[in-house]
Amino acid sequence: QVRLVESGGGLVQAGGSLTLSCASTGGIFGINTIGWYRQAPGKQRDLVARITAAGAAVYVDSVKGRFTLSRDDAKNTVYLQMNMLKPEDTGVYYCNKALLPPWSWGQGTRVTVSS
Repeated sequence: QVRLVESGGGLVQAGGSLTLSCASTGGIFGINTIGWYRQAPGKQRDLVARITAAGAAVYVDSVKGRFTLSRDDAKNTVYLQMNMLKPEDTGVYYCNKALLPPWSWGQGTRVTVSS
């Protein structure tokens, strides 16, 4: 049973930075492509970035150049460095496998960017 714990969210002004962490227990984290998903208020949860087991990262256009993924497989943790945050980055951020089927979803971590 894989358990995912997201942390690092908070309230930040536009232009600010946050680093999110995704820690996992109970699974083979290191061989999976891990994604960060964002659920904006009133919207569905969408994948915004993913990182392969080899460390290759892919970002959606809206965060490209501002967000950076990294992973520490020894710690079963994936990080999302978010810079130049915009109000439209507001939402609850979740991590999970980027490929189906997903593991059980964690609680997520809330990011609020004020203008």
